[in-house]
Amino acid sequence: MRRLDGEERVGGVTGPANPPRHGEGDRRAQRDGGGGSPQSLRPETALARQLRRDMSLPEVLLWQRLKGQQAGIKFRKQHPVGSYVADFYCSATRTIVEVDGETHNRGSRPAHDAQRDAFLIGNGYRILHVSATEVLRDVDAAAEAVAAFAASPLHHQPAAGGPPPRAGED
Repeated sequence: MRRLDGEERVGGVTGPANPPRHGEGDRRAQRDGGGGSPQSLRPETALARQLRRDMSLPEVLLWQRLKGQQAGIKFRKQHPVGSYVADFYCSATRTIVEVDGETHNRGSRPAHDAQRDAFLIGNGYRILHVSATEVLRDVDAAAEAVAAFAASPLHHQPAAGGPPPRAGED
């Protein structure tokens, strides 16, 4: 039995006359700005989106310099890494930049930061902590320091006078 609103009653259940296939969803509702099931996000992703909207002044100033870096290094802001959210992240060099303000020195925050750093380092990330006061004092110097750290090679060449290479290595 077909109803006026386009729904059909079949076996005592009311539903759309032509149910969506392959994840199409309700096109009319999408066109009107809503409908469908709410998107479920990982908690880290939802937190990262919120943090992108609510960045601190030092983070905003540093981001304005980092997003326009001409050194070929691309950063992401407020990027989820594991169960944490990094202030800035460079995927090419696996570098995380944390802007540390005064709140990082209070309460249980130092222990939390140490636990986060241990997790990230254990998973192969490099971490650079930048003081928020340094960013506010000279944002250009802070951005240059971040870019230089991210551009530095992960593995340093042995210093002159060090042990010779093993057999088979150049």
